[in-house]
Amino acid sequence: MPSPKPKRRPAARLRRAPASTADRKPYHHGDLRRALVDAALHLAVEGAEVSVREAARRAGVSPGAPFRHFPSRDALMIAVAVEAQRRFRSEIELAFAAAPPDDPLGQIRSLGLAYLRWAMKNPAHFEIISTGKYFDHDAAGELSRDNAEIIAMMARLLEEAAARGQLRHGDLKRTQIAARALVYGFARMLIDGHFPRWGVAEGEVEPMAEAILDLFIDGIAKC
Repeated sequence: MPSPKPKRRPAARLRRAPASTADRKPYHHGDLRRALVDAALHLAVEGAEVSVREAARRAGVSPGAPFRHFPSRDALMIAVAVEAQRRFRSEIELAFAAAPPDDPLGQIRSLGLAYLRWAMKNPAHFEIISTGKYFDHDAAGELSRDNAEIIAMMARLLEEAAARGQLRHGDLKRTQIAARALVYGFARMLIDGHFPRWGVAEGEVEPMAEAILDLFIDGIAKC
């Protein structure tokens, strides 16, 4: 009789050793920088304390991941402020495209309306840029340069208006500060929720913004 065939043992299953920390692939985020900026913005909108670690948690990454992009809270908030300025400049470009090129006073009105529309559309961005509680403004070189350009733009428009005989008086610095105080104060009233007590409904805010700008322009224009 033929001898019985030896029984085949089942193939041993290979057991993989657990991967070490060094072997694990790092978490890849499609655009981590953008996600962190958005997370910081949402924290500010909520009135929550903004930190790099909390922004990381909101973005769904490890606490140490953001520090390649933002080594500090100031660096993160400066990036948010730069994004705010980018949106503001886009609003200015849209406003100037519709303004008459040979009318400096009309362009000043457009600049003021662009400021107010930006604040109405982006209240958290306005809050971040207009207050000193989120980052050191003196350390934000790009933001400071951008602000200086906008201030210089307004100064040039006033100089052109004066040269054309459009202004009632020649104190351009005082006029520029008054214009800034007007739009800043209106935006601050909006952000702080003052308009309902003044009888201005939500849908009336933008028409009211245009009306007060017209009142200001009429006040500085030579009759």
